[in-house]
Amino acid sequence: MSTRVRKYVALLVAIVVYYIVHEGAHLLAALCYGVFRSIRFVGVGMQVVIEESALSETQLGVFCLVGALATFVVAWMLVWAAPRICRMKSKLSRAIFYYISLAMLFVDPVYLSVCYNFFGGGDMNGISMLMPELVARLVFAMLFVLHILVFFKYLLPCYKASFAENP
Repeated sequence: MSTRVRKYVALLVAIVVYYIVHEGAHLLAALCYGVFRSIRFVGVGMQVVIEESALSETQLGVFCLVGALATFVVAWMLVWAAPRICRMKSKLSRAIFYYISLAMLFVDPVYLSVCYNFFGGGDMNGISMLMPELVARLVFAMLFVLHILVFFKYLLPCYKASFAENP
């Protein structure tokens, strides 16, 4: 498989896995609260639709926060597992895990610190019911900076060495 094809396949898989983790956490919360209505496919993504009026502000805040928490947990599990992943023989598998790690580390911190304003608020609408919006933005911005450091100081060198050793 060519490098280009491997990158596109890995990127596509990473996008799908990101949505499964993030929206899956919302789905589990909706099911736990008993407010699940449907799954809506919008553009290239999807949303868990709930009966919002049946939730308290705190419950809605938790519902909106669990997606970001799930991606955070998976991101750090992948960082922890990176040395083992980088020993895998399959270049495609390593590429897939690399792109999944990128998605889990960066999508939610970037979206929830900067980009949500351009897309109607999304999860920040509920998270702001748990804490002031500025505080939430700052927390996610700090996570973004932390994840940049982890990526450049640890993850990128690990994967670079892996692909250099096992071309």
